[in-house]
Amino acid sequence: MSGLLLVISGPSGAGKTTIAREVEKAFEDAVFSVSVTTRARTVKDREGVDYRFVSEDEFDRMVGEGELLEWAGVFERRYGTPRGPVEDALARGKLVILEIDVRGAGQVKEKMAGMYGVFVLPPSEEELLRRLRDRQREDEQTIQKRFREATREIEEAKAGGVYDAFVVNDDLERAVAETVGLVRLRRG
Repeated sequence: MSGLLLVISGPSGAGKTTIAREVEKAFEDAVFSVSVTTRARTVKDREGVDYRFVSEDEFDRMVGEGELLEWAGVFERRYGTPRGPVEDALARGKLVILEIDVRGAGQVKEKMAGMYGVFVLPPSEEELLRRLRDRQREDEQTIQKRFREATREIEEAKAGGVYDAFVVNDDLERAVAETVGLVRLRRG
């Protein structure tokens, strides 16, 4: 089977991480790209599994030397996708999964034309707001900020021409099955 670069995006609360991890489980040859970040490591984070944690200086060096397929600043932190591990896995015929935002997906599409993009949508704006509140991670002001960003991101995704498919996560099992089916179809 040929290698495929799969980009999964979606706003906070849409379920993109869960869907991405389920897609990873569905393919024996799938690898999840590990992003680099300048954010502080939490007690739950596993170095090299969840993220590679780097200093601001190291991040600047990686950007300057073209080592990142994409990068962005998100909520005062920076995140990026190292190019080398992605290219190596694709050369070995792997399914490489990137879970990144809309702007990052656009950067990747410019550099890797064969990318397959899936954008995960919430069933409605009301449901998205409910999900953000149900996570109970943030105060209402932060939730509203995330919600505004999410609605902007959805509009950008729909208008940008970067994504090959849009999957509505109204039922997680169905959304996972649809995404897995789309990837199988793309890989042939």
